[in-house]
Amino acid sequence: MTTMTADPRSVVQDHIAHIKAVRHELHRHPELGYEETRTSEVVRRELEELGVEFKAGLAGGTGVLGWIPATSDPGSAKTVALRADMDALPITENTGKDYTSENPGVMHACGHDGHTSILIGAARTLSAMPERPNNVLLVFQPAEEGGAGGERMCDDGCLNGSLLGKPADVIYGLHGWTDIPIGSVSTRVGPMLAATDEFTVTINAKGGHAAYPHYCIDPVVIASHIVTALQSIASRRADPLDSVVCTVGSIHAGHANNVIPDTCELKGTIRTLRAETRELAEAEFRRIVTGVAESFGAGAEIDWHVGYPVTKNHEAPTQKFRGVARRALGDDRVLEFENPGMGGEDFSFYGHHVPACFFLLGLLPDGQTKMANLHTPEFDFNDDALPIGIEMMARLATEPV
Repeated sequence: MTTMTADPRSVVQDHIAHIKAVRHELHRHPELGYEETRTSEVVRRELEELGVEFKAGLAGGTGVLGWIPATSDPGSAKTVALRADMDALPITENTGKDYTSENPGVMHACGHDGHTSILIGAARTLSAMPERPNNVLLVFQPAEEGGAGGERMCDDGCLNGSLLGKPADVIYGLHGWTDIPIGSVSTRVGPMLAATDEFTVTINAKGGHAAYPHYCIDPVVIASHIVTALQSIASRRADPLDSVVCTVGSIHAGHANNVIPDTCELKGTIRTLRAETRELAEAEFRRIVTGVAESFGAGAEIDWHVGYPVTKNHEAPTQKFRGVARRALGDDRVLEFENPGMGGEDFSFYGHHVPACFFLLGLLPDGQTKMANLHTPEFDFNDDALPIGIEMMARLATEPV
């Protein structure tokens, strides 16, 4: 095994060809949340090869927790946790790559194949070190894409020392980002990504013949009024300087052009950045939906699903990350993520247990102004970002906590 030098970059380069091959293997065999059986096997294979102790079968069956102890007195050493997500998305790939998905209708459209490969690369790099001042927990989680696999990993004890090793003192996670140039990273203190709540509304009205609407209570008309009224949550109820998104992504009613149906179903999401705004948005949502339906003489059933919390970065680990990144990449390569994004991330659950920092890893190739975005059939993680991600994880794991 290669020995760590003063600069881990050279050690990372020793392993990068292998990590690229692993990434392509994972990309070729994507699996949806809680179905990551093969992906989990790859992770276990790689950790076994390194002699890294691990616990498998977590978070419903596919999560893996690895443990690399400090080289001197692990009992008193601090513990750094590093996290990667493993699941793919139900999207048909259209990249044309020779390692394209062999699982029809499923692809790594969010880059979790890259995230998992980076953490495997960090494990290889850290295992090569003759001296490690900190213990390291390697958190390979399932089901980030809506399945809250991170929450289940926490519930299983991946951070509290009950499963393996010692309790984590801090945790870091990353996500490939298509708007950030290759070689650069970005983060911010405080809210990074939004809380994500989902809803299903069923409007119960009175159907009938489309030619005689006066005998009916039309749920489609009611749904239209509800969708419009819901936009007043952001425009008239929340602080104009705050952030709220209310999106109705699905409306379904009826099956014939000449029949007014009895019911109409709406599905959507509300995204917020503050706990107070989250509470306000839910209360206003319920008031509007119920009130509008009743004003037409109909009823409304609301199924509200509490989603991911706000992904919030703590001050100390975020400043630590910035210092590490500036020394490794240069000041001009460490960018401020000026405004929080309204996407969601279940890395947020880890931050409820230990100080956390989530950062973005640039994927945009040199000389390009854009690339295929996340969650699209054309997206592919940029292999050139792998060594940068691995180096950052390895450095964060060895810095004083």
